[in-house]
Amino acid sequence: MDLQDDFVKRMIEDFVPIHKFLGLQVLDIKKDYVKVRVPFRAEVVGDIRSNRWHGGIITTVMDSVGGIVGGTHLSSIKDKMATIDIRVDFLSPVHGKAIIVEGKTLRLGSRIFVANMKCWLEEDPNKEVLAEGRGVYNFIRLQKG
Repeated sequence: MDLQDDFVKRMIEDFVPIHKFLGLQVLDIKKDYVKVRVPFRAEVVGDIRSNRWHGGIITTVMDSVGGIVGGTHLSSIKDKMATIDIRVDFLSPVHGKAIIVEGKTLRLGSRIFVANMKCWLEEDPNKEVLAEGRGVYNFIRLQKG
């Protein structure tokens, strides 16, 4: 199946409850890469004094992006993937605007998948990285593809 297929995007956006709740939109997806947009809204605020994103929400989006990138390597609906560890470094406050998060494959082993993720404000033409992360995932192929 072509990863650019509307069906794949719809599955990611509409059938994963947290993605639907956050309004996650897939902007680009291909083997080893995904870029998503998440709109800003009141439910994602962590600091009401400055209208900034909650770090836990950004971490959740990054974990999802890492999982989606890993999903570009799945060979069967029976394959499984689960987060082992995620680390996020917050480099600068993420103020109340839509964010873009992209993820790339760093390593795919026989049982472990590692992804790198970066986050910036959608409207920033310089794409200043506000947060970056690395996710480690247990990756199990149950059926040869």
